[in-house]
Amino acid sequence: MLTLGSAGVMNHAMSGLVLIYSRALRKGDVIRVADNEGLVSEIGMLATKIITRENYVVTVPNAVVVSGKITNLSAQGADSGINLTVSVTIGYDTPWRQVHAMLELAAKRAQGIDLTIAPRVRQLSLMDWYIAYELQVRLLADQSLAAARSELYSNIQDVFNEFNVQIMSPNFVMQPEGAVIVAKENWYTPPAAPPEGGK
Repeated sequence: MLTLGSAGVMNHAMSGLVLIYSRALRKGDVIRVADNEGLVSEIGMLATKIITRENYVVTVPNAVVVSGKITNLSAQGADSGINLTVSVTIGYDTPWRQVHAMLELAAKRAQGIDLTIAPRVRQLSLMDWYIAYELQVRLLADQSLAAARSELYSNIQDVFNEFNVQIMSPNFVMQPEGAVIVAKENWYTPPAAPPEGGK
C-alpha cells in the first residue's frame, strides 16, 4: 500500500514539475481544464488551484491537468486581456452580413471590451435549419470573463430584438408563424426596471 501510494504522489509531483517548467500555464492565467474554467491561483507540486466564476476554489490534481486538454483563454501578450468567444445560431432568412454587423454592434456596446482590436465574426457551420456564428472579442486587462460573457450575451439579445431577428439557439424544432423576439417596449416588463437615465 505504501508503494502504491508513493507511486500516486510521485505521479502528481512529476506532473507538477512538467507544468512549472514547461510553462503550459502560469499563475493568473484563465484556463479551461476538464469541466472547470477559471483563474489559476496556484500551481503546486501536487495540484493546481483554480478560482471559478462562482468564486469557488477547485483543486485539480496535476496528473489530471497534464493528462487532459488545457485551454488557456489568456492572450499571448503578458499585459493583454482574455479572448472571449460566444456562439449563436441564426436562420437562413437573415442575411449573413446583417448578422455580422449586429454581432459587432453588440460587442461595441459591451463594457470591458478592448475596441482597439476589432471584434471577429466567423461562420462555423451551415446546419439544417440555421447558420452557426461565432463572435470573438478581446477583453481589457483584469476584466472578469464571467461578467463580460454575461453582458455580451445580454447585448446580443437586445441588438437582435432591436432589428427583429430571431435567435434560434440552442435548438430549433419548427419554424413558428411569427418571429420569436421580445419587442423593445417589453424589455423592462415588471419586475424588471430600466436603469436610471437609460432608455
